Amino acid sequence: MMRAPDDILEIFLQPGEFYFGEGKTRVRTLLGSCVAITLWHPRLHLGGMSHYVLPNRRHRKKHEPLDGRYADEVMEMFMRELRRSHTRPGEYEVKIFGGGRMFQHEGKDGKAGGHLNIPERNVQIGRELVTRYGFRFTAEDLGGNGHRNVMLDLWSGDVWVKKALKVPAFPTG
Repeated sequence: MMRAPDDILEIFLQPGEFYFGEGKTRVRTLLGSCVAITLWHPRLHLGGMSHYVLPNRRHRKKHEPLDGRYADEVMEMFMRELRRSHTRPGEYEVKIFGGGRMFQHEGKDGKAGGHLNIPERNVQIGRELVTRYGFRFTAEDLGGNGHRNVMLDLWSGDVWVKKALKVPAFPTG
């Protein structure tokens, strides 16, 4: 574990946000059913994090900008950054987190109250897209109950996860 620099830049990602950069930067987020993907280049000490909400957007038009709320568009955003930095997917350490069930009524059968289970769909598409784009996983912490705090240090590539497992019986609004 590398000591944190004295003058770090802290970035907090809200749902649907994306960050890619380098240097003395710490990127953090809080996940429930959403998923975060982290990328880190061990030689160049650059990378980023996404916080996507849903697997994809149903009717995206070509002229619309990429939207970090959707997993498929997040991967396009990462690829854009790789092209800018003249790097390739296989050079990165990739970690994926989240997809937690937030309520006890969300079952493991892929359905919650008659609807497709969003956390499980987010996990499935995240794994598929990371592999499809040629990245390799180095770690994951997915599914289960409750939320996660995730923190990526770009100067070292360290990723920290803190879980909170309290799950309410019903949505609290």
